[in-house]
Amino acid sequence: MSAAGTRRGDWRRRLDSTKGGGKKLRRLGVLLRPYRGRTALMFVALVAATLAGLAPGPLVKHAIDDGITAGDETTLFVVVGLFVVSALLVWAGTGAQTYLVNWVGQRMLQDLRVQIFDHLQRLPVAFYERRRTGVLISRLTNDVEALDTLVSDAVVTLFQSGLTLIGAVVILFVADPGLALLTFSILPVLAIGSVIFRIASADAYKRTRETIGGLTAELQEMLSGIRVVRAFGREDRHLARFGELNDRNRAANMTTVHLNAAYFPAVEFASALATMLVLAVGGASVIRGHDDGVTIGTLVLFMTTLGSFFDPIQQLSQLYTTYQSGMAALDKIFELLDEPVELTDVPDAKALPEVQGRLTLEAVSFRYSVDTPWALRAVDVELPAGKTLALVGATGAGKSTLAKLLARFYDPTEGSVRIDGHDLRDVTQHSLRRQLGIVPQEPFLFTGSIGDNLRFGAPEATDDALLSALESVGAREFVDELPAGLDTEIGERGVQLSGGQRQLLAFARALLADPRMLILDEATAAVDPRSERQIEQALHTLMRGRTVVVIAHRLSTIRGADQIAVLAGGEITERGTHDELVAAGGRYAALDASWRSQGVGSAGVAATATGMGDGD
Repeated sequence: MSAAGTRRGDWRRRLDSTKGGGKKLRRLGVLLRPYRGRTALMFVALVAATLAGLAPGPLVKHAIDDGITAGDETTLFVVVGLFVVSALLVWAGTGAQTYLVNWVGQRMLQDLRVQIFDHLQRLPVAFYERRRTGVLISRLTNDVEALDTLVSDAVVTLFQSGLTLIGAVVILFVADPGLALLTFSILPVLAIGSVIFRIASADAYKRTRETIGGLTAELQEMLSGIRVVRAFGREDRHLARFGELNDRNRAANMTTVHLNAAYFPAVEFASALATMLVLAVGGASVIRGHDDGVTIGTLVLFMTTLGSFFDPIQQLSQLYTTYQSGMAALDKIFELLDEPVELTDVPDAKALPEVQGRLTLEAVSFRYSVDTPWALRAVDVELPAGKTLALVGATGAGKSTLAKLLARFYDPTEGSVRIDGHDLRDVTQHSLRRQLGIVPQEPFLFTGSIGDNLRFGAPEATDDALLSALESVGAREFVDELPAGLDTEIGERGVQLSGGQRQLLAFARALLADPRMLILDEATAAVDPRSERQIEQALHTLMRGRTVVVIAHRLSTIRGADQIAVLAGGEITERGTHDELVAAGGRYAALDASWRSQGVGSAGVAATATGMGDGD
């Protein structure tokens, strides 16, 4: 395993060890653990800068009472020197703290993004069938961004403001306990207001994270289906839907705005009220001039330090809004990371050795969950190496489900799937997939060049190998006609190519990977009938010498299969060669007669008429 893979495994184990009990912050701390040295330096710099920032109040008191009032220039100049030292400490400490907190925060968030991305790649196919892609993208973008604010700003504010508040309390109380208690008399009112604010804002910030996820999901879906939207002229529908989601997001954010508008001015008013009381009571004491009264230096100290007392209270209150937003994002992120990876390698899983391709299904039954009907029931298949099995059946018959079990996207609920006698649950998924090729009905091409896409399963393939594969599947001609040949950029999902061209590239990509076994999930459906002979030749090249399971869409592919299995209701109702099944006079024979009467080569056309079209 690579070093990066090892680190990701370590992160997963550390995060898994802290699940449960609502310990989100502890789980966040786990991500900080690799950077604990710099984190400690960050806190040292923070403490030094904070303490130096509290120095002006006491220094002003000494400058006035012991220097100016007493006529002692030496003391005055010493205090001025200490002012300079404190300012330098604030400058150096703040600079170091700012750099270190962002250095640590960015690396921790980088690790978290990798952790989420890695987890998304390991989640079962069923997870993506019930979750919207846009919401998952929002977890990796919007929610991590909210967490960035929490880590980079809120953590520093929490400790700096907390330390400043404690230091200000100590300074005020030591300077004059009476005035300090007068200042602190405002705290019960602030405490009650803070509790009310916290309760009211918690749900509001959770709603903002949910609504922004909905907006992202709607945007992603619209962009992915833009051609369908345009084709049906449904732009107004999507605009209305986006406007509705946007309204919800605005309403959720306005709730937080109303709460902030009510609470933070109240803190400002409390600060002004305390300042007024101190100025009135302390000023009167200075005017009376009693020996045990308040000195001018003490009064100036209070007026200077009150900002260091009330500002942290307000900053901590504002921090709570960031905290709520960050915690809501953290909830969503850890909810995603807690999604179980249902399909995992067993602890003693072995690498699948190079196989011949003998396929065996023994009493295989499968359902997607305990509360859904059986998708497959008691299916038995024995396919020798190098042979082809064609699956035929109506929508929902179980053809695609069976293909997913062969690729081990799912494990059977009952029974076993074996290759060369190896139960797929006992071998590593990576070693299985390296010997298994899948060509789906709708080919997926990545953004990049034709060459990049062809090399996806064979990274070391040379240009000559790519051109040879294209020649073999009949795609060389159209590639040579493109402006840059193999280097032609094809856009997102290969949007600049036709459906048939994308499918031919998928054939060439599978051929380059040279799998021992091949699953064709209606892989010829996107090709126009004019290219049927070319497609047949490409398929023969691709299938030669390999064990092939094909969910067939073309009559020629079905007729040439070594075995044909007709599925209905998740069970194999007929099995045999084309001639055997026609002679048996069952459902397949009726389908074959329908094809021949229509005189078509594409099973898809006839299947539409007979109810035996695409898989589930």
